[in-house]
Amino acid sequence: MGSGYSKMKKQARLMEAQMQAMQENLKTVECEGSSGNGLVKVVLDGEKNIKSIKIKPECVDKDDIDGLQDLIIAALQQAQTKAEAQSKGMPGLPF
Repeated sequence: MGSGYSKMKKQARLMEAQMQAMQENLKTVECEGSSGNGLVKVVLDGEKNIKSIKIKPECVDKDDIDGLQDLIIAALQQAQTKAEAQSKGMPGLPF
């Protein structure tokens, strides 16, 4: 096993370090999804963990809990789509 093997090992270590750096970077990325014209906002990190949920008081109606739940789901789905795109290295989406 000559220098070709050593070169491959070095490249593998470099790739592993790059992957670890990318995974660490995903922890700092924030992806926001909103629905209802901004009435509900959800923020996820790049690993799709929920960081925050903000609900404007004017969309809280005790007689329409289903509507609020739908807004939360829509905002979460939008944030997840953005986080997925970010984790696949698709720049250009507004975060």
